[in-house]
Amino acid sequence: MMMILRWILFALSVMLAAWLIPGISVENFPAALLLAFIIGLINVFIKPILGLITLPINVLTLGIFGLILNALLFMLAGYFAPGVSIDGFLSAFLGSLLLAFLGSAIFQITDKKD
Repeated sequence: MMMILRWILFALSVMLAAWLIPGISVENFPAALLLAFIIGLINVFIKPILGLITLPINVLTLGIFGLILNALLFMLAGYFAPGVSIDGFLSAFLGSLLLAFLGSAIFQITDKKD
């Protein structure tokens, strides 16, 4: 149940990012749900492998390359999601920063502390 709530809240975050950042457009809420799902799949399967491959450059740049990697993966997710358009790297960079912040806030709010 909590995972579904986080998924819906993250999709709402995607809609907010599309509303705030020029260059990101999402046609409707189901497209935002699909984009949130694709971002989740990318973060589980592709991001750890790319993070390991790019570890040396990430260390040299003191973690800044991780932000670039997030933006590129956000662009990749937008490419695979129908109804979503991400125009350019700057829009993807700002969108990934906003979604990282909002995703962290969503996790903190919905985290169960026993």
